[in-house]
This record gives sequence, structure tokens and C-alpha cells, in this order.
Amino acid sequence: MLNLNQAEYKTFLENGNILIRIEGILDVTSTPRIWEETDSILHSERFKKIIVDASGIHNCEGVGIALLFHYKRIAKHLKMELEIQGLDKKFEDLLNLFTHENEQKSLISFQDNWNTPEKIGFHTVRIWEEIKFIISFIGESVSLLFLSFRHPSKIKWLDVLKLSEHAGVNALPIILLIGFLLGLIMSFQSAIPMQRFGAEIFVANLVSMSLFRELGPLMTAVIIAGRTASSFAAELGTMKVSEEIDAISTMGLSPMEFLVIPRMIAGIIVSPMLTLFFNLAGLIGSAVVMMSFQYPFITFVNQVLSAVKNGDMIGGLFKATVFGSVISAIGCFHGLNTNTGASSVGESTTKSVVNGIISIAVLDGIFSVLFYYLGV
Repeated sequence: MLNLNQAEYKTFLENGNILIRIEGILDVTSTPRIWEETDSILHSERFKKIIVDASGIHNCEGVGIALLFHYKRIAKHLKMELEIQGLDKKFEDLLNLFTHENEQKSLISFQDNWNTPEKIGFHTVRIWEEIKFIISFIGESVSLLFLSFRHPSKIKWLDVLKLSEHAGVNALPIILLIGFLLGLIMSFQSAIPMQRFGAEIFVANLVSMSLFRELGPLMTAVIIAGRTASSFAAELGTMKVSEEIDAISTMGLSPMEFLVIPRMIAGIIVSPMLTLFFNLAGLIGSAVVMMSFQYPFITFVNQVLSAVKNGDMIGGLFKATVFGSVISAIGCFHGLNTNTGASSVGESTTKSVVNGIISIAVLDGIFSVLFYYLGV
């Protein structure tokens, strides 16, 4: 009597055809033996047709579907006909799903043979689908972000704290280093030509105004885009490829609320804080240069205090906050929009950095014009 917990098989030869009758449960314990033995039989001699009687399969795990797909590959390779009889519809659907990705890859690999209208139609559909996803992402993220700030108790503060540590505290050394070097280089390059007119002291005004109004938020945002946004895209992209995001949706949780909003809040929190540290490091670098020109430190401090107004600092921090939210959103967007395949994660990471820097430049131009007309 057949043990239903273990799959068995029998082979029959008739008129040059081979019939493989499988009964029981195809799982990880029984399938490897059937795979190895039937594979050697199919390669031992030439058959006209391979017939697989699957009516006796009571249950079939992923490895069993792989076995049936393996028979398809053998038949195609040896140029023989294959017929699978009596396979339960739910297993047949899994088998078709198992081969769908390969068919899609084959379709894409032959895109070079498409004519111009086909290429235009294909790329138009892709662009339209991406536009719809962008609109949906922006609307849902803004709505959830607004609701989160209205109801702070719903925010996953533990996740926000961990993400803030990763995006903020761990990024502090490189922020301080680049800020110090930028302030030092700007001061030195400005002091040399201004020394001809005896106006080296105004280097403090120039550097402090540039840092607080423009370079501080801008350079901090570029560093965050290269370091943090790429990390968000890689994390969510890997989750998308490994179907973890689908599992979250299956459990009734919202990926936007569970994954995106904490990252956006973390970006909003750490970006202005890192900008302050960047500005401080830049001023220290500038002070080092000014002291090398025999100016006392207190003179440098007084020049900075007279040059920088509260509006300059508030405007720079406001820009930094907007930059942080946009960069975090772009990183999450490309992570969620990742296609299948390991290479797609790298593509999403690259897109997040490139699009993040472009968005920063565009937003900075908009803010410059806006602040000019507002007289800030």
C-alpha cells in the first residue's frame, strides 16, 4: 500500500514513449531521489514523447513544481514532446507561474528586434505606470505624514530612533570632516585675493553667510543623498525582491506606514541637526585660516555674529528640513519601485542618489528665487 507521505514513481515504455507515473507527496525528502533517478532514465536513451501522469500527486511543494519544470527543460533540450496529465489545477497554476518569469526575460531580451511603434508603446506604458506610482506614492506619503504629526502616538518612535541613529549619528564624522575642509578651503581661497585690499577680515562674513544660507543645507543634503537615501533604497529594494513587502501587505499592514513614514520622519529630524554641525565645522575651519592671518579668534566671532541674522539661520534650517524629507522619500520610492532580480537593487540605489541630487538642485533654485522675492 502506498504511503501518502512519501512520493513514489513508476516508469513504463510503450511505442517509443516513456510514461512516468508519480503518486504521493512531492516534498524535499522524496523529490530529490525521483529527480535523480528519472533524470538518468530520460538521458539514457532517445524517446519520442515524455508523458508524466500526475493524477496521483496529492500535494506538491516548490521542489515538486521545480521537478515538473525540469521535465519541461529536458524535453525542450532533447527536442521531445512533453505531456503532463492529471495535474491538479492549483499545481498547474504554480507551474505556469514558475515559468512566467523566464518567458518575460526572454521577451525583454528580444526587445532589440521590436520595431519602432512597439518600442514606443512599450516605453509609453512603462512611463505611464511609473507616473501613476509616483502620484500614488506622493499622495499617500503626504497624507500619512500629516496624520502622523496630528497623532504622534501612532508613530513608531523606536524605529524612528534607530533610523535616526543610522542616518544621523553615524553620518556625523563625515559631516564634520567635509564641513571643516570646506570652511578651510573657502576661507583660504577667498583670503588670498582679498589680502590685496586689506579686507581679509570680511572672509568671515563671506564664509558664514554662504554656510548658513546656502552651502550648509546643500552639502549636507548631498551627503545624505549619497549615504542615507541609497541605504533606504537598498533596504526596501532587497525587501521587495525577497517579497518581504508582499508579506507585510498580506499581514494587513501598510508598507507606507510601516516602512516609509518612519524613514521620512527620521530624515526630517536629522537633516537640520546635521546642517548645524556642518555649519559649526565650517566655521571652525574658517577660524583656523583667519587665525593663521594673525586675526584673533574673538574678532572672527564678532564678524560672524554681525553678518549672520536669525533669518539666515532659520531659512537654512527650513531648506535642510525640506531636503531631508524629499531625499528620504526618493530613497523609499525607488526602493518600493524595485523590479525583480539582484541587479534591480543596484539600479534603484543608483537612481535614488542621482534623482536625490537633481531634486536638491532644483529645490535649491526654487528656494533662492522664493527667498529673493520674500526679502529673506
